[in-house]
Amino acid sequence: MPENVLYYGDNLDILRRYIKDESVDLIYLDPPFKSNQDYNVLFAEKNGSGSASQIKAFEDTWHWDEAANRAYHEVVEAGGRVADALKAFRTFLGDNDMLAYLSMMAPRLVELRRVLGPTGSIYLHCDSTASHYLKMLMDAVFGGMNFQNEVTWKRTTAHNDPNRYGRISDRLLFYSKGQQKIFNKIRGQYSDEQMSRYKYQDEKGLFRAENLTAPHFSKTRTIEWRGTHPGDNRQWRFSLDELERLYKDGRILLQKNGKPRKDGLKAYLDEAEGPILQDIWVDISMPPTTSERQGYPTQKPEALLERIIQASSNEGDTVLDPFCGCGTAVHVAQRLKRKWIGIDITHIAITLIKNRMMDAFGEDVKKEYEVIGEPVSLPDAETLARDDPYQFQWWVLGLVGARPVEQKKGADKGIDGRLYFHDGQELKSKTRQIIFSVKAGHTGANHVRDLRGVIEREKAEIGVLLTLQEPTRPMREEAAGADFYESPWGKHPRLQIRTVAELLEGKGIDCPPLRQTNVTFKRAPKAGGPGQGQGSLDL
Repeated sequence: MPENVLYYGDNLDILRRYIKDESVDLIYLDPPFKSNQDYNVLFAEKNGSGSASQIKAFEDTWHWDEAANRAYHEVVEAGGRVADALKAFRTFLGDNDMLAYLSMMAPRLVELRRVLGPTGSIYLHCDSTASHYLKMLMDAVFGGMNFQNEVTWKRTTAHNDPNRYGRISDRLLFYSKGQQKIFNKIRGQYSDEQMSRYKYQDEKGLFRAENLTAPHFSKTRTIEWRGTHPGDNRQWRFSLDELERLYKDGRILLQKNGKPRKDGLKAYLDEAEGPILQDIWVDISMPPTTSERQGYPTQKPEALLERIIQASSNEGDTVLDPFCGCGTAVHVAQRLKRKWIGIDITHIAITLIKNRMMDAFGEDVKKEYEVIGEPVSLPDAETLARDDPYQFQWWVLGLVGARPVEQKKGADKGIDGRLYFHDGQELKSKTRQIIFSVKAGHTGANHVRDLRGVIEREKAEIGVLLTLQEPTRPMREEAAGADFYESPWGKHPRLQIRTVAELLEGKGIDCPPLRQTNVTFKRAPKAGGPGQGQGSLDL
């Protein structure tokens, strides 16, 4: 069985059911939180009668409702320091979305501490809106003595926040499980001010001049060497033999008269390890145009996760991300030869991660991890379609590797997903598209005719109807009448029907090779419920 696992479902339930005590070496989490809404809205009083809290793709908010209220009472009834902290928060904050956020985070943090190994660490990524509350909650869960750092990460260069200073930084709350922890020293990059010290250059590269002398008198070192004296109550830093070696190696700057400079030790840039990393990180960002972007609104740069994983884990250790989103943490963990566990509550995130992993590591990477929680049978699929049609749509599109498209109620134009391919041997050849329509309910020949019209309107090469029900004979006849699309790989039916049962059995789409495009999601939609959403997936 693969050591790496991607779970679909609520992370609290997954943690309790599947993750063993002290089985994880490093945890990184970036819990969803709607930090871009007006700060005061988060503290508006709520009566707790709202609909059940449910986190959907990219909807980074929590609400004070019955679910949050239950979470609060579950923690309080368990007693202890975490219960005391939540009760204090409620006294101070009242019943609002901030309390909901803390109430939902509390049991998850308790479970994360349980699964963390004795030498493990946790990094909670947040912004300044809730960082002070989360730090108090983390103190209650992990103990204030295990707080290590509050790292400030400069995530962007500028931000337009009317009537306040631009908010351009996030926080990383770094705690350990105990006093003994894995921590590998990570070197940072020199600042412009530090680089300005390397003002000399020779055939070996840039260097700065360091002092050859040190305080104090020494009978053997407070002497003249090659015409230069270290000075009163000073001594040479090195023995005379070592000074001679440095001199012969050209490592000492000379005065115009040929005598050694007392500040003439050459320290080359390429020999420097770099400064020890501090708790303010300004050297990592994610430019808007970088190819690394997956379109996920809260995506973090790989360099950020690489730094965290290298600092607080070793090869072969297990990294857990319980809010894995577009999968940056598990992607970097895979690259750095760590084992990993990812959890997300949306099928679109699971699909995105699977495509991202294949793009980065090739088809064989599928053998190195398993997915738990996705439908594996027709009854499973029927249950998902009944319980959450929108998640069903994402899941079905994921079976064929298609990208969901913009889904605004009443304005989807008959397109639920797209795939792109090239009709020639070179990537420079024209990009072609396959259009998908997903149907979970009753289907008929009219749906096939509608899709045929969409193909013609969009000038698409192929259209595919993905259906839960078996197609009728009139549906198949209607599809057969759409003729073929010809490519260098042969003839492909222009209109195809695939049932969920066929997809689960491994039957794919009849089309030219798709992996040639080597692309994944560029922009992912925001879920607003069935038939609603925002965003697009254009190339």
